[in-house]
Amino acid sequence: MNKNNSVNAKKQKKPYLHLFLLCITAIIWGASFVSQSVGMDYVGPFTYNGVRMFLGSFVLLPVIYFMRKRGYTQKVDREQILAQRGVSSLAELPWYDRHPQLYSGIFAGIILFIASSAQQYGIQFTTTGKAGFITAMYVVLVPLLGIFLRHKTRVADWVAVVLATFGFYFLSITEGFSIAKGDLYILLCAFFYSLHILVLNHYSPMVDGVVLAATQFFAVGLISLVPMFTLETPNLQSLLDAAPPILYSGVLSSGIGFTLQIIGQRKVPPAQASLIISQESTLSVIFGWLLLNEVMSGREILGCVLMLAGILISQLTPTKDYERVST
Repeated sequence: MNKNNSVNAKKQKKPYLHLFLLCITAIIWGASFVSQSVGMDYVGPFTYNGVRMFLGSFVLLPVIYFMRKRGYTQKVDREQILAQRGVSSLAELPWYDRHPQLYSGIFAGIILFIASSAQQYGIQFTTTGKAGFITAMYVVLVPLLGIFLRHKTRVADWVAVVLATFGFYFLSITEGFSIAKGDLYILLCAFFYSLHILVLNHYSPMVDGVVLAATQFFAVGLISLVPMFTLETPNLQSLLDAAPPILYSGVLSSGIGFTLQIIGQRKVPPAQASLIISQESTLSVIFGWLLLNEVMSGREILGCVLMLAGILISQLTPTKDYERVST
């Protein structure tokens, strides 16, 4: 009897640990907007992105080794996937699904490159708090883009979109109906993050999630090399000056943050996990205020509140047709 109680008690403690890990992830990602902003004082956006993504990929290599050695890797049932698709062999699948581990990393990497580059460029011309909230619009954009993939769009999704749109208006559109260049690039980033999530949702049942993360980070790093050396002039001194924010974004935000998310979501339902992680937008405002002395106007605060309301409505009423995955 005592043994059973002990086992039950142990089981009850596990979700709290995983919830805590997801909270840490949100904090890490919320603070990453500050590191991205500070890093722009020393290097260009492509240099910053390229180096931090390479770091994120390399940091995940020992994680992959450890998880495989301990048997924690994601098990993929190929037969079940083929049965769900109504085919009997890989040859009958579309070409982009025949080698999912490779193609998922390439496609996700290309889209992530566009999203992260737009974000990194735009954050030079806006505050970290605004960047965090506008980026979080991917949460309400995913259901709309899902329409093209025949996903069900609920009334709650439309309500969330309306609230987020009004929130963006108060946050970024001036009384003269103009929009700052930085906010426009961050909005573009949110759109591509939405596409990125749909790609991850498509491939996640077919691949190892941590390997996919390492592959896409490496792909972003490779693609970034071209604009890094053609549009920017990186040098050793500038990289050394930008080392602290780059290390934070590469090691903590990309490597450790993603790993904690993977572990945390093992025991926490997707809707609840996404709700916790999406609070990185709120935390970006707090860290911007604490570390960079950024202050928002009343109009901007109203915009943040409306956008947060849209995010919460979208996350608290999940649909069964797809699961949301954070970037």
